[in-house]
Amino acid sequence: MIENLWMFVMIATLIVVIPGVDFLLVSKNTLNFGKNAGHFTSIGIILALFIWTFLAVLGLATVVASSIVLFTIIKYLGALYLIWLGIQALLAKKSSMGELLKDGQHVQIPEKTYRHCFTQGIVTDLLNPKTLLMYVTLMPQFINTDAAVTPQLLTLAAILIAISIIWLVLVVYILNIIRAWFLRPSVQSVFNKITGIVLISLGVKLAFERQV
Repeated sequence: MIENLWMFVMIATLIVVIPGVDFLLVSKNTLNFGKNAGHFTSIGIILALFIWTFLAVLGLATVVASSIVLFTIIKYLGALYLIWLGIQALLAKKSSMGELLKDGQHVQIPEKTYRHCFTQGIVTDLLNPKTLLMYVTLMPQFINTDAAVTPQLLTLAAILIAISIIWLVLVVYILNIIRAWFLRPSVQSVFNKITGIVLISLGVKLAFERQV
């Protein structure tokens, strides 16, 4: 029996809904390329959580977290990737998509855009050491060691994934409603620059954090 299950649900919900890298990426891709792009980004994020769950069940997540070398490699790769995404956002060109949407014209998004969104989601979460630490530091606090550990770990991971899915679907739905306003050239330019600066800042912060 999992100890303090509802406490874990509350903490996991708080961690998921507090704006971070996942929220920023889903917001950026939804506002720039539409709800499908937001969904593909979300799918990448959720798939990364499934992968971390699988690694945690095998005990490999603990091995990675306890290895200074492996943990540092993941941390710096994650930081570099965030900085790269930030630079891309800063260099992004303004589009006339907002005007086309306002005129009711259909806008065809290239399939490769969705692939890029999916890649951003999965790579960012796989290289996020804070996601790893959730599995090896937070979840164990709610596991009853007198019972089978694996079923409890899978249950906690399933709760985290379910909360993440609900939240990301809600974020995409809400942002898609106001998307046309964000795609106005002046607003889009400011939004991309702010997004780029935040992503770069998060990458630099991650790189120089001694403990995450």
